[in-house]
Amino acid sequence: MMATCTVLDENRVLGEYSLNQDMTHSEKLVPMIREVLDSLGLKVSDIDLYGVAIGPGSFTGLRIGVATVKAFAHLFNKPIVGISTLEGLAFNLPYNGVIVPMIDARRDRVYTGIYSWENDKIKTLMEPDVLDIHDLLEILDKSYERVLVNGDGAYLHREVIKSGLQRKVLFSNLGGNFCRATSIGELAFIKYKEGHRDDYYTLVPEYLRESQAQRELKEREQR
Repeated sequence: MMATCTVLDENRVLGEYSLNQDMTHSEKLVPMIREVLDSLGLKVSDIDLYGVAIGPGSFTGLRIGVATVKAFAHLFNKPIVGISTLEGLAFNLPYNGVIVPMIDARRDRVYTGIYSWENDKIKTLMEPDVLDIHDLLEILDKSYERVLVNGDGAYLHREVIKSGLQRKVLFSNLGGNFCRATSIGELAFIKYKEGHRDDYYTLVPEYLRESQAQRELKEREQR
């Protein structure tokens, strides 16, 4: 799973670190943050606003990411803003049309939403949900003339999407297929300027479905 962190200064990206390899977020996230800050001569306490992806996505990755950033915000009493992973994916692509991010949810399902740009702002056309890929394609085929898709779910189901939407679909380049910290940070800054601020005590990940452990526990209880 991709781990990513960034430091922004108003309209500039000072540094971004993204890593996709077989280590858990608990092993790589804090060292990545430390390396970026050390390279910039900064400390965690120098950050004025914290933005964090709250899901959907990997249960463990989201939990560790949200807990880490909440701890920083709490420790230094700084504002925090949680951002949908899907909105962050859509924000990667300033496309003059409909953007449909997809994150693999297994069993031929994807976490998805539908977005567009309006007056230089990202607009939500369909709220985040988890759908069977074929159900999603039916919605898109009926409702939109052309869509741009991105995310690991779009890559995984590429042939099914091409077959279902034919000439109606465009695919993102590789750089637009993961939720970049820069997009999360910029969205957090925009929403904060608009007056949005989350509570670091109550901010939690948005999983959209139960974890495998929770589902297995319920199955055992129902036996």
